[in-house]
Order: sequence, then structure tokens, then C-alpha cells
Amino acid sequence: MNNINILWADDEIDLLKPQILFLESKGYSIIAVTNGRDAIDKCKTEPIDVVFLDESMPGITGLETLAEIKKISPGLPIVMITKNEEEDIMEEAIGSQITDYLIKPVKPNQILLTLKKIIDNKRLVSAKTNSDYQKEFQQIFSTIQDQLDHKQWMDLYKKLIHWELELEKSSDNGMKEVLNMQKHEANVEFNKYIIKHYIDWVKGKDKDAPIMSHQMMAEKIVPVVKADPKTPTIVILIDNLRLDQWRTIQPMINESFRMVTDDSFYSILPTATQYSRNAIFAGMMPIDIEKHFPNEWKNDEDDGGKNLSENVYLKSFLKRTFHEPIKSDYLKITNHADGRKLEDNILNYLNSQLTVIVYNFVDMLSHARTEMEVLKELASDEAAYRSLTLSWFEHSPLHNALKKLVGKKVNLIFTTDHGTKRVNTPSKCIADRATTTNIRYKSGKNLNFDQRDVFEVKNPLDAGLPRQHVSSTFIFAREDKFFVYPNNYNHFVSYFRDTFQHGGISLEEVIIPFAVYSNK
Repeated sequence: MNNINILWADDEIDLLKPQILFLESKGYSIIAVTNGRDAIDKCKTEPIDVVFLDESMPGITGLETLAEIKKISPGLPIVMITKNEEEDIMEEAIGSQITDYLIKPVKPNQILLTLKKIIDNKRLVSAKTNSDYQKEFQQIFSTIQDQLDHKQWMDLYKKLIHWELELEKSSDNGMKEVLNMQKHEANVEFNKYIIKHYIDWVKGKDKDAPIMSHQMMAEKIVPVVKADPKTPTIVILIDNLRLDQWRTIQPMINESFRMVTDDSFYSILPTATQYSRNAIFAGMMPIDIEKHFPNEWKNDEDDGGKNLSENVYLKSFLKRTFHEPIKSDYLKITNHADGRKLEDNILNYLNSQLTVIVYNFVDMLSHARTEMEVLKELASDEAAYRSLTLSWFEHSPLHNALKKLVGKKVNLIFTTDHGTKRVNTPSKCIADRATTTNIRYKSGKNLNFDQRDVFEVKNPLDAGLPRQHVSSTFIFAREDKFFVYPNNYNHFVSYFRDTFQHGGISLEEVIIPFAVYSNK
């Protein structure tokens, strides 16, 4: 049994001889002691894999022994065994992070099952996950080849994310590679779908179009506010949050709040903050924002910040939407000091009918990862990138602020403006100096590019985008492509390859989370 050493501490150890002989017949090695002190000493001197610990022993108790062993080896699996079924004893043991809890008398097969769960759990879960994914592989493959509508694409993407997160627990890299191939195939077909339908969506020619950025406030957030006007609604828009990252932090939200809606919507193109987020708050496509807010809207080549007027757009949208004025607040969190202010003042926003909080950390993380080698090491792949996002959220002022809302009557909405794509395939592009610098989309005159790598919009007005010059066009990178100029080509390919970017067309950038929660 791979030299698994079990430490069994029980003052009646002689009565457990049948159980010990049974386990030894299965290949386990048993170290038997009769008191807590000896158990602690053995943990200091012997290689122990699992501890069976009697709760009521003379001298130092099982709970006291448990605490000392945890100091020596915090991750050591410990199974508490007791005659006592009192709730407070169980709660204290569970609070001390025991692995399992058994009530005397324990049967040999019961102990064996517990060991299987502890020792073989990861291997068994991995094997089951791989088996389940293999069974569904063909069904996913067939689905990708179907003529899907926008809802089916959302469902397929969610299914791919589910398996990505499940296989993350597995040690079988072969299955992960197979899934990555399926994700790539899905993105190829999704790009074809977007290219075929996007212009009709924008022009209103397709009655079955998805809800997109410029419609999200009216279609998804306003109904929540109107349905329950006396309950404050707080919208938390975490910039650049992909659906898989949301799935990673969502369990922490579920612990404290009740999920009402778990949905998605489509980001407009470009999947870039100045376009998608401004469209969200204005409730308009960028071409209409430029028309109605000529002093606030800035095109790519204009100087100045491109997202400095979100509050202006939001207030105008709310004025147009609600017959009577509503009390609203808008905050943008761009650094830790802003986050701490939010944490300190979050309860004050319960006095407003609608509060919108833009939290910029994940966007800054993706840009910093491109520029800083240490972050490339910390977020070396998709799983590590998700883990870094989870670690940030768990220790963030945002999470602390949310804790203060537990038990308060409030509607919480979590969403984002666009996702991000890990890029790997360079595509040469020639353009003049006035062309946008984003490597997932370009807007400018005289663009020269590989038609196979892009979705070209020759007339920006067709896509609801401002036309900076008479001959301006937009191109959007497909799948995992990124644009590189011929000058110093190899340097920039090396610099940007395997970084997380946005602005183009991919499942990861376009299909983004929207979730509504209420107090439990």
C-alpha cells in the first residue's frame, strides 16, 4: 500500500487489534500508542501519513492532542474517533480542521473506506473526472459543429469552463491538452458565428440577437432596481473578468449571499474598456455616444483618458430611464487606498437606490503580467492566472466590504465589461503611426493584414463605431491571434506571446458573466 504509515492513538488500543490486523493485511503500516503525549512524540520523529485519534484519552485529551499535532504538521490528515456524539465536541473537532469523524465502535470496512477517501481521494477524483470528460468529449465535439445560436454558444462555453476547472484537479495532462484543443476548435467556430451575425445584431436586423454591452443596463440591471425599488442595488463591475475567473471566486460569494441569477451577456466589439464599458453605462453604441456626448467621447487617437466620463454617461442613462430621479452613486477603484475607502464606507451606499462600483484590479493584473517577469512566473498559465485572481479577491478590500453587507437587505450584481484572451499566434499588420496600439484590434487608414486572421469592418458605422477618417476601418483579431508590426517583429512576438490581451473575438473576451445575489 505504498508504505502508508498510520498513527493510531487510543487508550484502549488492545481492543482494536482486529481492526489493526485487518489494515495490516491490506498493506498499511500501523504505529499504535495509548496516549496523546506519545502520539505527539511520534509525529515529531516518525513519517506519518494519517492519524486516527481517540477523542477521550486520560491525560491530554484528543482535542488537545489534535491542536499540538496541527502545530507540528498542519496538513496531516487526522480522523477523530469517539464515543461522544455531543454537538459541541463535533463542532470543535471540525473547527480544528479534522479530515473525518468516526463514532465508536468502528468497523474494519468503515476505517478502510475512510482511508480510501483520504489517501486515494485525489487519484479517484482525477480518474472519475477524466472518465466523465471522455464520455462527454464526443457530444461536445458534435455540438461545436452544429449551427448554434447565441444562447447555445453561452451554454457550450460554460460547459468547456466546467471541464477546464474539473480537469485542473487532475494530474492527467493528456486530458487537459484534449480540452485545450476543443476550446480552440470552439473558438474557430465561434469566430465564424460572430463574423456572420455581428453586423445584423448591431443594426437590429436579427430579432434573436443576444443582449450586448449597450443593452445590458436596460435589460438586466434596471429590472432588478424597478422590481424592488426599496432595496438598495449595488453593481460591482470587475474590469476584465473572464467567466472562468468568476467561477473561481463565485463560491466565496455563495457562502454569504443567495444567488438569484447566474447569467451571461455579449461584449460589443472591440472587447476593450473604452468601447464596451462606456457602452454599458451610456446604454448606447459608441457611435451614438460620440453623437450625444461630443465633448466627453474620445476616439483611439485622441489624447486623454478614454474612460473619464462613465459617471456622466451613467447619470444621463438613469435620467432617461427612470421617470422620477433615483439616488445613485458611482465609484471607480483603481488602487488599494480607494479599496480601503470603499471597505470603510460600504454601508453608507445602502442609502442609495443604485450604486455602481468599477473595480479595476483584474485589468491591471493582466497588463502588469505582460510587463513584469515575476507576474509571468506567478501566473504562468490559465490555472495560475485564475489562482492569482482568487488570491487577490480573498484578501481584497472588496471582499472585506462585501462581508459587511452580510445580513443586510441588498441586491448585489456582479459583472464585467469584457474578458481577456491568452494570445499565442502572431499576425503581421502594416499601418501608419495614427493606428491604434492595441494588439487585438486596429483602427486606422491603409491597414495591411492577413484576411484569414481578422474580422474586417470596412465601414465602422455598420458596427456602431465612430469613423475617425473617411477611409478608417476596424480589424479584430480572431481566436488567439495578436497583431505585430514588421519592424522589430521577433522582439514583439516574444514580448506579447503568451500574454492575456483583449479587444478581439474569442469566447473568453465576448461571453462574460452577469450574476444577481440577494441577502440570505
